[in-house]
Amino acid sequence: MDAASTIPMATLLLALCTLSALPEISSASITRHYKFDIKMQNVTRLCHTRSIATVNGRFPGPKIVAREGDRVIVRVVNHVKNNVTIHWHGVRQLRTGWADGPAYMTQCPIQTGQSYVYNFTILAQRGTLFWHAHISWMRVTLYGPIVILPKRGVPYPFAKPYKEIPIIFGEWFNVDTEAVIAQALRTGAGPNVSDAYTINGLPGPLYNCSKDTFKLKVKPGKTYLLRMINAALNDELFFSIADHNLTVVEVDAIYTKPFNSDIVLITPGQTTNVLLQTKPSLPSATFLMAARPYATGLGTFDNTTTAGLLEYLPPTFSLPSTLAENLALLKPTLPSLNDTAFAASFSSKVRSLANAQFPANVPQTVDRRFYFTVGLGTSPCPRNQTCQGPNGTKFAASVNNISFALPSTPLLESHFLGQSKGVYTTDFPNNPPFPFNYTGTPPNNTLVTNGTKVVVLPFNTSVELVMQDTSIQGAESHPLHLHGYNFFVVGRGSGNYDASKDPAKFNLADPIEMNTVGVPAGGWVAIRFRADNPGVWFMHCHLDVHTSWGLGMAWAVNDGLLPSQKLLPPPSDLPKC
Repeated sequence: MDAASTIPMATLLLALCTLSALPEISSASITRHYKFDIKMQNVTRLCHTRSIATVNGRFPGPKIVAREGDRVIVRVVNHVKNNVTIHWHGVRQLRTGWADGPAYMTQCPIQTGQSYVYNFTILAQRGTLFWHAHISWMRVTLYGPIVILPKRGVPYPFAKPYKEIPIIFGEWFNVDTEAVIAQALRTGAGPNVSDAYTINGLPGPLYNCSKDTFKLKVKPGKTYLLRMINAALNDELFFSIADHNLTVVEVDAIYTKPFNSDIVLITPGQTTNVLLQTKPSLPSATFLMAARPYATGLGTFDNTTTAGLLEYLPPTFSLPSTLAENLALLKPTLPSLNDTAFAASFSSKVRSLANAQFPANVPQTVDRRFYFTVGLGTSPCPRNQTCQGPNGTKFAASVNNISFALPSTPLLESHFLGQSKGVYTTDFPNNPPFPFNYTGTPPNNTLVTNGTKVVVLPFNTSVELVMQDTSIQGAESHPLHLHGYNFFVVGRGSGNYDASKDPAKFNLADPIEMNTVGVPAGGWVAIRFRADNPGVWFMHCHLDVHTSWGLGMAWAVNDGLLPSQKLLPPPSDLPKC
């Protein structure tokens, strides 16, 4: 064979080698770069034009897309007068607590004219999460979706959808929310409520002077994956699409055993992926999709309904506009505002897939047990001031009667440097300091204690935590979010937790894994997690008004012995206070 004839063979061999290497190359993790410019933007809703803080001028903000295993680098530049931080809600931040984002917990805020680079790797997670500001009430307009795709070549554990669509719930205020919470904290009263709920930033047709409605255009006979996110400030929401069933397949970026429901309950901080199967043929109707609050407390709330439209596209031809406008509009039926029975029933159906590929690694033994009361309370009114809270006091909130006081030095920095003195103490109570009938008649003394207290955990401690709602200022559902971790929801119930009887009913086989769980109104929830992520991690109610009142605490998880079990050192551009 002459040299000329060997060249094509060599080229062919090279091509074959290249092709055989492609799958390995394409499945490798990559680094994805984003830039977030925090800037003011005029936005009009409900005939009110406001200058709001946005990312890159967009409301809601841009979508972060990554694959499991990818590294994500986001440079955040603050061009607004307010201090800002960004939290990557639900991302585990393994050893990278400096990128978690809650102000004065893991970092000083990014001040006007400053920037900070959030640098983290998404490990062993796939699904829908979201990002949002984590200082004061700035997240009211600073939020957007995080879509974590499976590794290349790894399918979903359900049929591949025709299309994927984010559905983000939010709240719209006609006034500046920073002024709203500042006034509430000054007077001690409950804050003014929002003027509308939104779907993908739009209030919908049920509000006066609303010209903006989200429209989901679908084809008959297709399956759509709706990536739902509750980014609302202060309200849990019921959601439904008229005359359509939804199949829940994931919550908080954890695959679930699929179950059908025509109504979904989603708390602030939670994400829920559902499959929407459209009708096999073109229907002669348009369908309203609607969300309104699940409200269990005694305080005022935004009792309105946001709506979008599900519109079917003709498969091969266009309907005349007059015919399209004359289609019947079908509306969904949502539960009553305080339907705790539906909430309990829906929550009980959410279970982990718990198979060989996606196991539920529930801690079967427990090293440390905790019992936390979560709820409202009061603080005394300062002298020479008239307060508008209960009986002339100020509204407050607490965990185990400790109302969390934000420090001026970030807890993570103090922990890392071993300089906690004057910043925080490690005497957070393991149990309620003043036992009472938590869901019965409240005690006469409802005053809370203010403090910056943490629980210290050795690395790899298995934790069981029971969170108990209280009746002080009214029983109420509280969505509790734990930073830096997922946890398993092993039990829940109504009334007071009974440590002698209730653990026998815990589900240790396939409990759902979450980062945000609703503590039932007048009830309790039990969770387990393994403290395998060193750092300081905020746990708080995701109703921002309650966080502002002090419903939070922190877990300080010490380093392990191995290098891979230690918190990484802080980045050089970490903001200064």
